[in-house]
Amino acid sequence: MKEALFWEKQEENIHCLLCPVNCTISNGKYGFCKIRKNIDGGLYALNYGKITSIAIDPMEKKPLYRFYPGSRILSIGGYSCNMRCPFCQNYSISMEKPDLMDLSPEDLLKLAKKYAPSGNIGVAYTYNEPFINYEYLLDSSKLIKENGLKNVIVTNGYVNKEPLLKVLPFIDAMNIDLKGFTDEFYKKLSGNLNSIKSIIEIAAKMCHVEITTLIIPGENDSKEEMKELSSFIANINEDIPLHISRFFPNYKMLDKEKTPKGTLFELKKIADENLKYVYLGNI
Repeated sequence: MKEALFWEKQEENIHCLLCPVNCTISNGKYGFCKIRKNIDGGLYALNYGKITSIAIDPMEKKPLYRFYPGSRILSIGGYSCNMRCPFCQNYSISMEKPDLMDLSPEDLLKLAKKYAPSGNIGVAYTYNEPFINYEYLLDSSKLIKENGLKNVIVTNGYVNKEPLLKVLPFIDAMNIDLKGFTDEFYKKLSGNLNSIKSIIEIAAKMCHVEITTLIIPGENDSKEEMKELSSFIANINEDIPLHISRFFPNYKMLDKEKTPKGTLFELKKIADENLKYVYLGNI
């Protein structure tokens, strides 16, 4: 447990300022993420150094195809999330509280250095939403950066600007989920499209950014939506890679069919008109 950053007191409650959910938390209660808790008028992060998953992955698995391709990266994850995607691929750690292990930032650095001879270039904060592990993310990324290694964040991008700007000087690359390009779709996920768009614009100015969009039949698979999505990215920088990923039935969307390959090829063709680098995943 560690005292949280980015909050303010509101009479008997606490207003959390970490992400756009903007929770008001009464004493003894948790925020939407189930991580940050009001304890006697202070906000505390209960997940500091609590890890559920750890592996050495190829950089391309993040996916980051144009950031040190061929390298490997120590990948870690915590638990919980600040969105509610019914198609979540890691729901066992993002929507539930699994078994936890302790890993301090100092021990994380030791692990990263241990695997450097086998091609590891740093740490990827991934698997669940890294920004709700904010205090650990900030402390760890500073330490990793100071020791000449790389930091990568794989995120839904649902964070407020001030916390993002505080950590970005230590981040080398991000893969940001742009889950769709309509307000209606993001509302289903308890998110906000405009918030994600602004975070992509900020991050792309300060580090390497790649975008991933999971295409779900009947939800975000229209040609018009892909035209608008890829145009938005191109208006920031046409060199930003877009990963178009195939949906398979999962979690609370077991009734959906997997994405037809033809749909993916059609959407890639549209995105290719705006962007230099468009990749298909899980074909």
